[in-house]
Amino acid sequence: MASQWNDERPMAPHLQVWRWHPAMLSSILHRISAVISYAFMIKIAIGLLYFKSTGKVPLEGLVYSPLGWIGFFVGFFALIFMVLAQLRHAIWDRGHYLEPEANNKMSWVMIAVSVIGSVLATFMAMGV
Repeated sequence: MASQWNDERPMAPHLQVWRWHPAMLSSILHRISAVISYAFMIKIAIGLLYFKSTGKVPLEGLVYSPLGWIGFFVGFFALIFMVLAQLRHAIWDRGHYLEPEANNKMSWVMIAVSVIGSVLATFMAMGV
């Protein structure tokens, strides 16, 4: 197929061809947050089962350390971002916000709301 390609542009878009924009960032974050969300939910479920059976928080020293704060922040960010990304897809399915400017604004709002929401959720989960 490459021998029949007579266009000067590459066959597939590459990062050298495309410039970064918020919609591209939110698309990549959506894929990454899906994997992180599943891992976070599995870890929380295992931790709750352990807590239910023993009455103690598993790895309590790690959970309440700065590394635990970062882990909760990342997990909550992924969950909140996934919810907003699914809402964005529902909005797109209705034919709204498909213009690049509106899409980019919606992407920035999704990221900002995810950061603010995950900060609040992390503080609540850590008992602050």
